[in-house]
Amino acid sequence: MKAKIRTSGVVLLAVLISSSAAVLTWAEPVHAQEPGAPKTNLRGTGQGTGRREENKRPPDATRYSYEFTQPAFYIRHILIEHNAAGEGKITFERLGESTPISEPIELSIGALGRVLALWADLRFLDSNESYQSPKQFPHLGTMRLHMENGEHKRTAEFNWTNDKGAGSLTNEYRRLADQAIFVFDLSIARENLPLNTPKLMEQLESLLTHGGLSDPYQLVPMLRDLTTDEHVPLITRNHAMRLLKRIEK
Repeated sequence: MKAKIRTSGVVLLAVLISSSAAVLTWAEPVHAQEPGAPKTNLRGTGQGTGRREENKRPPDATRYSYEFTQPAFYIRHILIEHNAAGEGKITFERLGESTPISEPIELSIGALGRVLALWADLRFLDSNESYQSPKQFPHLGTMRLHMENGEHKRTAEFNWTNDKGAGSLTNEYRRLADQAIFVFDLSIARENLPLNTPKLMEQLESLLTHGGLSDPYQLVPMLRDLTTDEHVPLITRNHAMRLLKRIEK
């Protein structure tokens, strides 16, 4: 009888040890993350450690904005504001509408790199350059570039510029605005006016053809979704498929 009791005790101890090891093995990934750190994918994206290192860097408090105003234009006012990470918002007003539209905006990695490089090349905060060309073109609208970092801030206003850097920067923001406004218009049309979507797809193709988009790849998820949206006309779905293939080439 004693032998049976001793054998049962050994078996029970082995089971307890095995169970404890299993619990510790399952819990190990939880303890591998730093306390208070954002959740990361522990299955091996290769980005977890890099993101934690980035979070240790002090945030860049610099703010950037681009503004365009021409009361006679259909899009009469545009204001883009963002931080150094490319996160911000766009506010725009249309002719005949009294209420501004404001939407969140996020620059792609490529677009943000180009924009920040152009700001850096201008040495904007340390410069006194006006960027206004000797010849005035007020009918084309007024542009304002603004940058601030703490108490250090500066605004430059012009309606036409011969400065290559300032011109390239305003073109980047113009493409960003055109893309963001298109996305907004398409989302409204899909919900309320699906028969307007074929015209919008023609507009998108024109922007794509003439290099008028900030980053066409940002539109890929939207276009994929559009190809299977039975609420819009078939011509819209087919057009979206063609543009999707063109962007993904």
